[in-house]
Amino acid sequence: MRPSSVAAFPIIKLTSPGGVDNPFASKEINDLVAVEEPLEIRIEYGPENNRQQKNISVTMRTPGNDTELATGFLFTEGIISGYADIMGSKSAGHLNKIITDNNILTVELQPGFSFDTKKLDRHFYTSSSCGVCGKSSIDSVKNIINKKPGQDTIRIHSRSLTILPELLLKQQEVFEHTGGLHASALFDLNGSLLFVREDVGRHNALDKLVGAALMEGNLPLDHHILLLSGRASFELIQKAAMAGIKIVCAVGAPSSLAVEMAKECEMTLVGFLRDGRFNIYSGEGRIVM
Repeated sequence: MRPSSVAAFPIIKLTSPGGVDNPFASKEINDLVAVEEPLEIRIEYGPENNRQQKNISVTMRTPGNDTELATGFLFTEGIISGYADIMGSKSAGHLNKIITDNNILTVELQPGFSFDTKKLDRHFYTSSSCGVCGKSSIDSVKNIINKKPGQDTIRIHSRSLTILPELLLKQQEVFEHTGGLHASALFDLNGSLLFVREDVGRHNALDKLVGAALMEGNLPLDHHILLLSGRASFELIQKAAMAGIKIVCAVGAPSSLAVEMAKECEMTLVGFLRDGRFNIYSGEGRIVM
């Protein structure tokens, strides 16, 4: 049985050439693709007798784990400092008994929670392929990261890193059906897989993972390894830093800003982790060769 985040479409599949008079063989089949739908994230805040609502984000995502996505997004963007700031969440279907829309999620903040509403003036619009979205400047992102300078004793053997992509691939349920999703995976320092989240947006996959960890009271993730199924962008390193992650590995390449951010946060950044090899871009002291 395929997951609900996968849809079937009829297609015409061309296969290898079938001869001079018939250069390609074709047939009609059903193909599975990853579902992509918009999610509007709203917050409800203020005292009990004067609650207010504000739309803060629209993101193209794969449906599923929406509460984790919204929770992780609020945390990695510095709007909340912990899960205790959240009172609950509700979909639009609960807000309006006539019109049900599962693509709108309202996060209810605690009545006593206070924050600078100017942070929300930068309307967040994120798409599934974005890099840095809705930020007025790179510096404004760097300023919200809670860096904890100093040495630590985290160490991981290089051989332990090389097996992580295979462990992740075995758990990518939707990727197995479609080949069209990004994944973020969290491992402990022994290489045991703890969480996997998938999404059409790489930043959404990480927000879902951070949100899941936050809701279970596991932050900061300073004794864990984050594995990204694709490239390592600046935004992903920023979100990892917000969660306290010290070791980030990517199957693909990092960007220049990702490397700079990792160095600023004293983070170990590994790229091109595949086929038994990898590159270390920062924090090599945590990896035992």
